Amino acid sequence: MTETKFTPRVFSGIQPSGGLTLGNYLGAIKRFVSMQDEAFETIYCMVDLHAITVWQEPEKLKHNTRELAAGFIASGISPDKSILINQSQVPEHAQLGWIFNCVARMGWMGRMTQFKDKAGKNAEAASLGLFGYPALMAADILIYHATHVPVGEDQKQHLELTRDIAAKFNHDYGVDFFPITEPVIEGAATRVMSLRDGSKKMSKSDPSDASRINMTDDADAIAKKIRKAKTDPDALPSEAKGLENRPEARNLVNIYAALNDQTVDQVLADVGGQQFGTFKPLLAELAVAKLAPISDEMARLMADPAEIDRILAKGAGQAREITAPILKKTYEIVGMVG
Repeated sequence: MTETKFTPRVFSGIQPSGGLTLGNYLGAIKRFVSMQDEAFETIYCMVDLHAITVWQEPEKLKHNTRELAAGFIASGISPDKSILINQSQVPEHAQLGWIFNCVARMGWMGRMTQFKDKAGKNAEAASLGLFGYPALMAADILIYHATHVPVGEDQKQHLELTRDIAAKFNHDYGVDFFPITEPVIEGAATRVMSLRDGSKKMSKSDPSDASRINMTDDADAIAKKIRKAKTDPDALPSEAKGLENRPEARNLVNIYAALNDQTVDQVLADVGGQQFGTFKPLLAELAVAKLAPISDEMARLMADPAEIDRILAKGAGQAREITAPILKKTYEIVGMVG
């Protein structure tokens, strides 16, 4: 069997569950933007089918989907450089998802830690979709024959499952049809932590708004939250190993490094020895310069939802030029007639 040459193609998505944060931006969207200008075709998705694995109020889901699209575009994802889509508008995602439900094994799904975390102690009451959604995530990726996926650390297990599903499909049918997709996990702040507790991930569900920077925050709110961020009394070290066992300090330095496209060691070479009373204003100034224009552009885009819908409809048409032939060939391989 000859090895298939796949087009270098990136796919990634974010759930439109509301409340984009700095964590989403630094952990994912900023990398999405830079990959547009590399040697890849890039496809970015609002994964609304994943969002409804837990209950969503319909009008809020519509708003959140448009707001996420606005966040993508305002951050620099260009509809002229990337395909920007809403998952449910490209039906091949769900159709391939069913095939993969039949390829994936129950034991594989049962090992997914995110299901255990989200379902909690009452797993019997969780939706079947929540249990099975990693197979749909695999379909999201493989319906494009995507070769690379920029993901956060928390999604790495799901990407490993995607690789397992592709390998099992290829083996079971004696083909080299689906690529073994590579994760792209890099950067100083792939996991952004709470501004109030450096041991916890920054989250939109945290009851304290001061724990996060929202991508809709204005310049004053951004600066205020950074000034009030939890720190420790010690000066900043001159090298990264000095941040061990200092989670809040490490988080703020990571954020600075990611916003300024530097490594942690490069930042510490400049600010080592400074107290936080000196460093926080520098971080606040940088964050406002980078993030406030995104917030302003998101507000402008959200004032014209019809334009967002037009961009997503155009993206769906472009996406289906890729997905329809791949689904058709998958059906032929499996032995479906039609």
